[in-house]
Amino acid sequence: MKSLWFFDDVNLFKVLCPHKFKAYKKDHDFDAYKKKDYIYFEDDSANKVYLIEKGKVKIGYYNEDGEEVVKAILTRGEIFGETAILGESTREEFAQSIDNTTSICPVGVNTMHDLMRNNQTFSLKIYKVIGFRLKKLERRLQLLLFKDAKTRLVEFLDELCMEFGYDCEKTGDKVIQHPYTQKDIASLIGTSRPTLNILLNELKEENIIEFTRKEIRIHQKSA
Repeated sequence: MKSLWFFDDVNLFKVLCPHKFKAYKKDHDFDAYKKKDYIYFEDDSANKVYLIEKGKVKIGYYNEDGEEVVKAILTRGEIFGETAILGESTREEFAQSIDNTTSICPVGVNTMHDLMRNNQTFSLKIYKVIGFRLKKLERRLQLLLFKDAKTRLVEFLDELCMEFGYDCEKTGDKVIQHPYTQKDIASLIGTSRPTLNILLNELKEENIIEFTRKEIRIHQKSA
């Protein structure tokens, strides 16, 4: 029952009956992708939902000037392409692997609908995930439109703190152990990597944060 593991990270595992999932096991193969491989493009048919076993996937689109806009960077255990469940017929975004060992489990929309019909709690959880994703995206786009880069970074750190943060008992600081590279963060807040470095170091000099490649510590007095 390896395929069931995915739903653990999105709080769906406990409400999905194993014997029902076994009936669809043939539809849950794994697809491997290398860095820069596309899972789907804009305008592709939207007939599947995707679950990430490992690796990272970038979701985005290109604006009228041909510039890439990153909507989300997703990691182990997360789902994407979920708007197909709501009746989306063609993709309005692209999905691209940004890891050399990305493994994806595609699930046909009809299979998802069957599972949702057979389990009301599972259905509600799916809609909750979709609602949360849309709300998070709306907030991020508002930040991109109306806030400066430093404010966008601070807001993003708050978001990371909610998702990946924990309290350090000794100091009371918030410690964030996250899966993103600096390039990922720069893309998500709509700035360049050099600018992100400058902003991070400004926050460090102001004694607001300390940071390493995989950890950010927010000092207590800045809360």
